[in-house]
Amino acid sequence: MTTVTPQSLVEHALATTTSDQCVVIVQDSTSANLRWANNTLTTNGVMHAVGVTVIAFQGPANASVSGTAASREQVTDLVEQADAAARSAQPAEDRAPLVGGQESADWADAPGETSVEVYREFAHALGAEFGRADAEGRILYGFVNHEVTTTYLGSSTGLRLRHTQPTGHYGCTGKTADLTGSAWVGGATRDFTDVSAERIAADLETRLGWGKRRVDLPAGRYDTVLPPTAVADLVLDAYWSAGARVAHEGQSVYSRPGGGTRIGERIVAPAVTLYSDPAYPGLECTPFVVASGSSNESSVYDNGLPLDRTPWIDAGTLAALIQTRHTGVLTGQPTTSGIDNLILEVDGGSGSDLDLVAGVDDGLLLTCLWYIREVDPQTLLLTGLTRDGVYRVEGGEITGVVNNFRFNESPVDLLRRFTAAGATVPSFSREWGDDYFSRTATPALRIPDFNMSSVSQAL
Repeated sequence: MTTVTPQSLVEHALATTTSDQCVVIVQDSTSANLRWANNTLTTNGVMHAVGVTVIAFQGPANASVSGTAASREQVTDLVEQADAAARSAQPAEDRAPLVGGQESADWADAPGETSVEVYREFAHALGAEFGRADAEGRILYGFVNHEVTTTYLGSSTGLRLRHTQPTGHYGCTGKTADLTGSAWVGGATRDFTDVSAERIAADLETRLGWGKRRVDLPAGRYDTVLPPTAVADLVLDAYWSAGARVAHEGQSVYSRPGGGTRIGERIVAPAVTLYSDPAYPGLECTPFVVASGSSNESSVYDNGLPLDRTPWIDAGTLAALIQTRHTGVLTGQPTTSGIDNLILEVDGGSGSDLDLVAGVDDGLLLTCLWYIREVDPQTLLLTGLTRDGVYRVEGGEITGVVNNFRFNESPVDLLRRFTAAGATVPSFSREWGDDYFSRTATPALRIPDFNMSSVSQAL
C-alpha cells in the first residue's frame, strides 16, 4: 500500500488536472493546546489537519478550490472542481507567467509536528503557580496554543517548495479573588522553551498589586506609554492597510492627493523604520509567496516568488506598499509581496515600557487594546477599547489603576508625534495575534497626547 504523503498529494493533483497549468498547495498542520480557569487545567487537545488548495489555469482564466483532503480520491475531487470552475471563469485581470524552476532542498522531508509534550516543563511550573495563586488570593485563567504547519507548494512549471512554520502563543489573565481587579500577560513563541510560567505569574502579581488603588479619570488626552503589545495592536492595522492598489486609487492613508501613492514621501518621524524580513531571528516565516486566491494584495500567479527583507517605511519615508506583479505594473513600482512578520524599529530607542514610565510626570500606562475598528481609511483613524489594566503614572511611578477608555487614534499619526521609544523586542498583538498575525517585534512608545475619547464601562 503506497503511503499518502503531502508530496504525493501534490504530484497526484498535478498529474490529474486537465487544465493548461496548475498550482497545488498542501498544508499539513498539527496543533496542541491547554486551557485553564480558576487555577485549574480544564481542557487540552491535539489536532491534525491536511488542507489542499488546487488552482487551475485555463487560458486567461483561473479558479481556486480548497478543502480538507488526506487521500488521492479527495484530491481528485478538488482537482475536478477547480478544472470545471476554470473552464467557466472570466479572464483574470492579474494573469502573468507562473513561477517555475525552484525546488527546496528539503522537499522530500516529512512534515513537522507538535504535541502536548511541548508543554511538559511549562505545565509542571504552571501547576505550582496555581497553588501559589490559591494561597495568595489570585485567580488565573489562560490558554496556550502551539501549531506546526508544513507547506508544500508545487506547480506544473516545476515549482517544488517546502516550509515548516512553528507558531505559538500564550495568554494569561489574573484576577483578584473578588473579581474586581484584572491584569493580562501574553506573548508569542516558536517552541515554548522561552516561556516561563513563573515569570507570567510574577508579572500578573505585580500588575494586580498596581491595581490596589483605583482612580477614576475622565476622557481626554493623556501622556501615555504604549507597551510593545499595544504598539503591535496598532501597527498591524497600518500594515494591513498598505495595499498598493487601494492607495493608488486614492482610498487609503498612503494615497497622494491628486492621484498615485505616497511612496517616496516622509509620512512619519525620521527615526522610524518599519519592515518585514522572513529571516528575522525568532520571527522566521515563509520565504516565498503562498496565495490560495487573488486580491488587491495577492495573486495566485505569484505563488513561489521569493521573499526577502522589505522596508515599508525607511527612516520615516514610505518606501513600499504591498504589491503583486500585476499591481506593480499599475503603480510603476517593483513587486513587494506581503510577508508574515512585521518589525518596527526607532533609531535611538532603548529600554522598556517601565523605563519610559519613569519619564512621565502625569499620565498613563496601557496594557493592551481590543475591539479595534477602522473609522476613516483616508487617515487610518482607528477606534477601540483599552483592556485589563490602564495604570495611573505620577512622578514617574505607577500609583494605581484607572477606568478603561475608548480611544480614537491613527497609528500613522502616532508614529509621527511620539516623544520617546523603547528598544524593539518580540511582541504579541492581543487583538490580532491569536488568529491572524503573531510574528511582530515592536518597541514601547510614549505618546504625549493619546486621545482617550470616552470612558468605557468594560472591565
